[in-house]
Amino acid sequence: MEVEAERWRRTERERLIAARMALAIECRAAQTLIITQQLDPLIPAAGGTIVSVYWPIRAEPDLRHWMRTACEGGMRIALPVAVALRQPLKFREWRPGAPLAHGLWNIPYPAEGADVTPTVLLVPLVGFDTECYRLGYGGGFFDRTLAAIDTPRLAIGVGYSVASIPTIHPQPHDIPMDWIVTGASAPLKRAALQT
Repeated sequence: MEVEAERWRRTERERLIAARMALAIECRAAQTLIITQQLDPLIPAAGGTIVSVYWPIRAEPDLRHWMRTACEGGMRIALPVAVALRQPLKFREWRPGAPLAHGLWNIPYPAEGADVTPTVLLVPLVGFDTECYRLGYGGGFFDRTLAAIDTPRLAIGVGYSVASIPTIHPQPHDIPMDWIVTGASAPLKRAALQT
């Protein structure tokens, strides 16, 4: 059963990434603008909030402008650092103009600075379902990371509406997002948070 689920996920990832990359640039930009507007009310403005944002790859929503604006407004921003396969991510604080190094898959991260623990994680998604489970790239980085963070945190999946699927067929290691934000409709809230 697990092999069959993994085969399904691999095929579904390929289909969803192709659909995302086929979106017109104007469509992606319009949805990204709405995503950034939807994020602001979800992120606590309290002091001590550290928001982890991803560096966009493969036509993901590009939040770099939002990162700069949020940082300039006093919010602490961090980028994930993938140090090794099958390991949780580390996070390093980012500021506009900070020198960047390149990690696994050539993804940039701050070259200097101490590791931080985010209180809000903006997590890129390849697919998502109505239960707020996220289908990622398959490396398990974010699931391992969310399982390892032992302080209160908020996980927000970020992607486009074309990533919606009926189910990701969650496995025991999958951790649902608290919210899913796509820019095409109202943010989706995990059922456990609605009471």
